[in-house]
Amino acid sequence: MPEIVTSQGMLLLSAVLGYLLGSIPFGVLVTRAMGLGDLRAIGSGNIGATNVLRTGNKGAALATLLLDGGKGTVAVLLARGLVGDDAAQLAGFAAFLGHLYPVWLGFKGGKGVATFLGLFLALDWRIGACLCLTWLVVAVIGRVSSIAALVAAASAALWILWLTDGSLLVLSLVLTVLIYVRHSENLKRIKAGTEPRIGRKKA
Repeated sequence: MPEIVTSQGMLLLSAVLGYLLGSIPFGVLVTRAMGLGDLRAIGSGNIGATNVLRTGNKGAALATLLLDGGKGTVAVLLARGLVGDDAAQLAGFAAFLGHLYPVWLGFKGGKGVATFLGLFLALDWRIGACLCLTWLVVAVIGRVSSIAALVAAASAALWILWLTDGSLLVLSLVLTVLIYVRHSENLKRIKAGTEPRIGRKKA
């Protein structure tokens, strides 16, 4: 963790703004704007890019991926630029929570993978790049998005210990635990061998 030097008021403001930014349900907004229906009634009902891809619209899925990742990136960069490094980690964490539990959708959100990648790209581009590469390699080999996400999340601590002074370690561990919690149903399907592959529509 970085040294806490920012006032409690500014930290609270950073957290609130990060949460509100993270709460924007871009998957729902993108699919609605493109006439693809209510994303929550499609496939798994999740609001993330993987479920958007089940609509068959790759452009919508890509837009959702970039926008969800951008939430984490923007939250970190704004907090770092306007407040400090301690606020940056807090804002990134709050944006992640906002995506998982968005106030606009009754606190029923996504699984946080894109936002996780986006906030680490902003906190330390080396860690973010390694996480994205890990996700991509596992996804290409296994063709299962959830496995790629779980492996990438689990690898975060290793990349941080290897490439940095460890100040991001606590944050990475907390986020990884939350990602695994949000993927509990995926873990059951992986164990049963019924987890859908990337690009396959789910009835």
